[in-house]
Amino acid sequence: MSVPFVLLVEDNETNQMLTTAVLLRDGYRVQAASTAEEARALIGSERPDIILMDLQLPGQDGLAFTRALKADPLTASIPVVAMTAHVMIGDEAAALAAGCAGYIAKPIDTRTLSGDVRRFLGVAR
Repeated sequence: MSVPFVLLVEDNETNQMLTTAVLLRDGYRVQAASTAEEARALIGSERPDIILMDLQLPGQDGLAFTRALKADPLTASIPVVAMTAHVMIGDEAAALAAGCAGYIAKPIDTRTLSGDVRRFLGVAR
């Protein structure tokens, strides 16, 4: 079985480092992008098994980027999981409406993150 490849789209360097460290520790391959444009380039070179998407990105925001990914037949089947500190009423519904498979609130829980990713990968397969 191959090691799952996670694309983390996150503009906050501290969140990038923490999320990457947790996922690497638990056996995932991780590549980080700070913007939707960087993520697009990475997706073009290697298809991720799952995308963890910050919703507040510079330039194109995470919801718009998710909608674009879901509209493209080449990327529509990649599960996208929203990761955001915005946990207001309606935020989860907006993420799901944009095409996200689910929602992980920030700050991330380092004890449960890998299990959450594994669960979303299992739903996608």
